[in-house]
Amino acid sequence: MSKKYSNPPSQSKTFGDSLSTPTVSGDHLQLSLPIAEILAAGRENLEAAIGQIGLLVMHGLIQDEVTQLVGGRHERSEDRSAYRWGQERGFITFAGQKLPLERPRVRSVDGKEVPLERYGLFQSDCRLEDSVVGRVLSRVSMRDYEGTVDELSDGYGIKKSSVSRHWKSASSKELEKLMQRSLDDLDLFCIMIDGIHLDQHTIIAALGFATDGTKHMLGLWQGATENSTVTTALLTDLRDRGLRTDQHTIFVLDGSKALSKGVVDVFGEHAVIQRCQQHKRENVLSYLPKSVHGIVRQKLKVAWGLTCYHEAKKSLLRTVEYLEAISHSAANSLREGLEETLTLHRLKASPGLRRVLSTTNSIESCFSRSRDLLRNVKRWKNEDMAARWAGAVFLEAEKKFRKIRGFREIPLLLSVLREEVEAQSSVA
Repeated sequence: MSKKYSNPPSQSKTFGDSLSTPTVSGDHLQLSLPIAEILAAGRENLEAAIGQIGLLVMHGLIQDEVTQLVGGRHERSEDRSAYRWGQERGFITFAGQKLPLERPRVRSVDGKEVPLERYGLFQSDCRLEDSVVGRVLSRVSMRDYEGTVDELSDGYGIKKSSVSRHWKSASSKELEKLMQRSLDDLDLFCIMIDGIHLDQHTIIAALGFATDGTKHMLGLWQGATENSTVTTALLTDLRDRGLRTDQHTIFVLDGSKALSKGVVDVFGEHAVIQRCQQHKRENVLSYLPKSVHGIVRQKLKVAWGLTCYHEAKKSLLRTVEYLEAISHSAANSLREGLEETLTLHRLKASPGLRRVLSTTNSIESCFSRSRDLLRNVKRWKNEDMAARWAGAVFLEAEKKFRKIRGFREIPLLLSVLREEVEAQSSVA
C-alpha cells in the first residue's frame, strides 16, 4: 500500500528538508533551492534532488490550477463558481513510472466534480507509453522492465501486464502512423520490397529511395506467404496514399514470381525490375555441393562487379556454362532472371549505386534489427501482433537512415532510364 502525502515524497536526505513547494507569481513558478547544500552533495544525492524538483514543479502547477479555479485559500468571493473539496489518492506519471499523489479535488457550486487539466496531463498514459516504447525498442524485455525504472520515490512498480498493455497501445499507434502517412511529397525512383517471417506470419515491407538519396519506410502488409495478392494489396495501399504509379520506377525484388506479378499488376509497364543478386547467388548455391561454393561465389562476384553491362553479361554466361558441367539445376537457376540481375548495369548506374540497389540488403538491415529485438518475443498470438512489432521497429530504424551511397549519381541514372524508355517507345 502506498503511503499518503500532500506533497511529493523526498528520497534525498540531503535535500529533503530544504526543498519547498513552488510558489506562483504571475506567469512564473518559483522554487527556492539550497545552493550550498547542492554544491556540497555527492552526485547521487544531486540526481535524487533533480528528480524531486521535477515532482515538486508538477505538484505546484496542479495547485496553481486549483487556485485559478477557486481562488486562494480562505478568500471570500460571492461570485465563486467552484470550491475545494479535499483530496484523494491519485498518481502522476514521471520518469517512466507511476508515482502516488494526493490530488486536490474541486467541485462546482452545484456539486459536480471539476476535472483538473494539468493533473490529467501529468497522469496521461501517453507519457508512460513513450517510456515503454523507448525501453522496449532498446531491447528491454517486458519481464525485466520493472527493474530498469529509476526509483525516484515511492512509486508503483510497472508490472509485465501493464507494460504489455502500454506497448500494445503504443505499437498500434506506431503502425497506424506508418500506414496512414501521406506519400504525396516523396519523389521516389526506386522501391525495395522484401518479406520477413515472424513465426508463422509473413510481413511484406516496402522501402523507398527518393531522388535526393534519402530512404523512407513506405509501409507493410501481413499475409501467410509472399504471394502476389499481398504484394498487390501493399502497393495499392501505397498508391492510395499518394505513391505515383505513372512514372518508371526501379523495383528491387528477391526473385519471387509472386512479388514480380504484384508489382506488374499495379505499375504495369512502368515497373523496371532489378533482381536481388544476393538472393540469386544463394539460390544457385543451393543446388551445388559445398566443395564448389567458393569458386562459384567468386565467379559471380567478378561478373556482377564489372562496370560494363555487356562484359558482365558475357561473364555470367560463361559461369552458366561452367555450372552446366556440375549441376543442370544450378545453371538453369542462374540463367533464369540473369538479365534482371543486370538491370542497373544496363542503366549505367555508378558502382556506388549498384552496391546499394543491386540487393535487398538495405531493407534486410531493418529486418536484422527487428530479429535482434524480437528475440524477446516468445509467442506470436496473431498477425496483428506481428504487424505492430514490425511497424514499431521499422519506424525506429528509419530514424537512423542516411542518404544512400552514390546519391549524387542518381540524376545520371534517371537520364539513362528516360533515354531507354524513349528508345523503346520509338521502336514500338
